[in-house]
Amino acid sequence: MKIATWNINGIKARLPVLLKWLQEASPDVCCLQEIKSVDENFPGGAIEDLGYNVVTHGQKGFNGVAILSKRPFDEITPGLPGNDEDVQARYLEAVIPFGDRVVRVASIYLPNGNPVDTEKYPYKLGWMDRLTDHAKNLLLLEEPLILAGDYNVIPQVEDAKKPEVWTNDALFLPQTREKFRELVNLGFTDALRVFEAGHDVYTFWDYQAGAWRRGNGIRIDHMLLSPQATDVLTACHVDKYVRGWEKPSDHVPVVMEISS
Repeated sequence: MKIATWNINGIKARLPVLLKWLQEASPDVCCLQEIKSVDENFPGGAIEDLGYNVVTHGQKGFNGVAILSKRPFDEITPGLPGNDEDVQARYLEAVIPFGDRVVRVASIYLPNGNPVDTEKYPYKLGWMDRLTDHAKNLLLLEEPLILAGDYNVIPQVEDAKKPEVWTNDALFLPQTREKFRELVNLGFTDALRVFEAGHDVYTFWDYQAGAWRRGNGIRIDHMLLSPQATDVLTACHVDKYVRGWEKPSDHVPVVMEISS
């Protein structure tokens, strides 16, 4: 099974790019973030024509997550537990058949947190705490689990071309990275780092200042795997070339494979 995650940065603006990539890469499951669309306006028809089932958790103008699957959904859970007053559409979870068992996949759009001197940073940290609490419960199920998405976290120095630029940014602050480690240390594996070690492995290049042309990227899109998913992990890579397409997202797909 091939599973991907991609911050599409606006489904309407990026639909041709998404359809082209889906036809080329043909993932079995694709988690999308920042669809920037309410559920009823999501252009699911064109995606369904490629053989996908589509589920969304949308919000007008910003945020929003989706999961595309060539297999039917057994369960769908929108929203991250822990705060009934949080209306931001940033989490969508689905259970999908996988051989004689199932795989549980979550599409995550973790808050950016900037500017750090506003309420946005405490919201980011609180959201991360809620994700960790929920992940603890999911791990108790002892099933293949993939927490995939745009985490807006640069975990290590090697995850940025120019880490010194990000020193005071919410994506790289020590407290942010500590919260991310708390999640990973529950027993998750960073799928990409199993196969790609060291520097120059990035998933995001800003539209500004020639970041793509200069290779000035960061790695903020992650796929975290439970032990049961890690046991069947066979590959993981970044489809970097997509960033060079016409009218691309500023993120690129991360793709992993698991065996049955």
